[in-house]
Amino acid sequence: MADYSEYSAPELVKMLGKRFKDYRLRANMTQKDVAEMAGVSILSVQRFENGMVNNISLSTFLLLLKAIGSINDLDELMPEQPVSPYLYNNNRKVQRIRHKKS
Repeated sequence: MADYSEYSAPELVKMLGKRFKDYRLRANMTQKDVAEMAGVSILSVQRFENGMVNNISLSTFLLLLKAIGSINDLDELMPEQPVSPYLYNNNRKVQRIRHKKS
């Protein structure tokens, strides 16, 4: 498994753009098809795929994933975690984690 912790956010966005292009091509879709289905401009799709953007909104990325039929891959990105005993206190679910003041 790759370790992406040393990459900056813009580097990761560029990597995702390249990977997205491969997914789009495998879905046999044009940039225009994706842009229309996602409700974004063709230029946005082109710039994302060609690594010309340093940032993309999460909502735009999700729309692009939906357009190419890969939205269900989110389970692989962030699978649901099993119930953790650390999140319960006296059999009640902890609402937030608080750190003790020093």
